[in-house]
Amino acid sequence: MKIHEYQAKEILARAGIRIPEGRAARTPDEVAAAAEALGFPVVVKAQVHVGGRGKAGGVKLAASPDEAKAHGAAILGMDIKGLTVQKVYVERAADYAGELYLGVTLDRDRRRPVVMLSTVGGMDIEEVAEASPEKIARAWPNPLFGLMGFEARELCLAAGVPQAQRAAVAEIARTLYEQYFATDATLIEINPLFILRDGSIMAGDAKLDVDDNALHRQAALSALKEVSPDEQAEERARELGFSFVQLDGDVGIIGNGAGLVMGTLDAVRNAGGNAANFLDVGGGAREAVVKAALEIVLANKRVKSVLINIFGGITRGDEVAKGILAALEETRPRVPLVIRLSGTAAAEGRALLQSARLASRATMDEAAAEAVRLAKSA
Repeated sequence: MKIHEYQAKEILARAGIRIPEGRAARTPDEVAAAAEALGFPVVVKAQVHVGGRGKAGGVKLAASPDEAKAHGAAILGMDIKGLTVQKVYVERAADYAGELYLGVTLDRDRRRPVVMLSTVGGMDIEEVAEASPEKIARAWPNPLFGLMGFEARELCLAAGVPQAQRAAVAEIARTLYEQYFATDATLIEINPLFILRDGSIMAGDAKLDVDDNALHRQAALSALKEVSPDEQAEERARELGFSFVQLDGDVGIIGNGAGLVMGTLDAVRNAGGNAANFLDVGGGAREAVVKAALEIVLANKRVKSVLINIFGGITRGDEVAKGILAALEETRPRVPLVIRLSGTAAAEGRALLQSARLASRATMDEAAAEAVRLAKSA
């Protein structure tokens, strides 16, 4: 579960981490009123459960009530990676001299949380990791003891944090590590972590993703859960037990098995296209499952074609084909479908699909190429 920046900042503030003063707003008039109350300059920030707000134009600096109102009007209703901005956060702009990145997430290879610190703040940490991995310092504390003081100081030294700020940053790192466990987070980060001109430290942004499986013991955080109209497809997929992630492309993806779906995304990319989603229906591909999966994928208006990639192991390919055909009798897709069947009775399944004039391909690469072609010609 994701929460908004201002909600994550409130959690950090209660833990003792300094944040800028700010207020949430839902209308341009509320933006102007919040800006006047806070004093200028202010920053108007889109509040959506996705990153990349700044690059999308969802973060603007304002020096007057009229400018703040205009920014609010422009940002509210904006589409950022498929999500519509329904509220913004207005906060007092920070007078900063430097930016750091600080985050805690799970390192699956080492099977323990990793603390990451970098002096290249304000950028996507994934980009930094790819282009300049040496600029990210990492620590893997023993979860039984937490991030010890000496480990936090070593992390600051390895990252190249200025000496004057090392003690403060080390203490914030320890607090953030504690909050990672206290909130049952899968990710908690501050990016950027400002070094202000007076030398003090302040959280310029905050992100907190909570493990859905732990919400039963996180009553306060569960109360913050919001499902926008743009996120209803993901919520329905979660309720049905599907693994679903919305992406930025226009080729819808349905498959059975996480590895197969990941391979399908790669095949679409290799064919020159971009996947609109990751959707793993799990072990079965029965009529009701296919129907529900199609409805979820087609809810995304950017989808121009759908690739259904099913491997029949215990499930027979001809039974899968019958399920797809039955589902299509109720769900009339607005875009072309491409189906790839492999495994048990796959040939019989493809014959059934071809008789119904559905595009069927024998290999994943052929199916991906056809789905990309159809999306580009739409």
